[in-house]
Amino acid sequence: MSGLAAFAGERIVSSVAAMEDLGRRIGGVLRAGDLVVLTGALGAGKTTLTRGIGDGLGVRGPVQSPTFVLARTHPSLVDGPPLVHVDAYRLGSAAELDDLGLDLDRSVTIVEWGRDMVDGLVDQWWEIELDREWAGAAAADAADDAAADMEDVAPRRVTVSRRP
Repeated sequence: MSGLAAFAGERIVSSVAAMEDLGRRIGGVLRAGDLVVLTGALGAGKTTLTRGIGDGLGVRGPVQSPTFVLARTHPSLVDGPPLVHVDAYRLGSAAELDDLGLDLDRSVTIVEWGRDMVDGLVDQWWEIELDREWAGAAAADAADDAAADMEDVAPRRVTVSRRP
């Protein structure tokens, strides 16, 4: 089982720096063959978390959203596995994700917008769900822009779970 088991459960992340730090710590325990699906609304912090994961893995950056290329491979700078960062938002099915020819066994693969897309590719994977906290002062500050970037002040609820 992946070292990500230590992160299973729910936590509140209150800033960009804290989200990147969580990603660095997660990246430090991921190994080749780990598949992580990131789920959350636009601006929830998926790419921010992935940037931290890339730092923790020691891969070449910059890690940025692969929206228009669908997938980016970041080679390791420290003799570790590469990071494959996928944005499945524009994909219509798991078959289209499979058609990308991802090397799931020899890389750490992060799939943004991948819920319901990895069944059949692997037997088990990790899911990290990012939700904004819409209560109190954070709701008042963030309500102006529901699709705000991770730079907004609303804390995120981050839930890590093993699937299926």
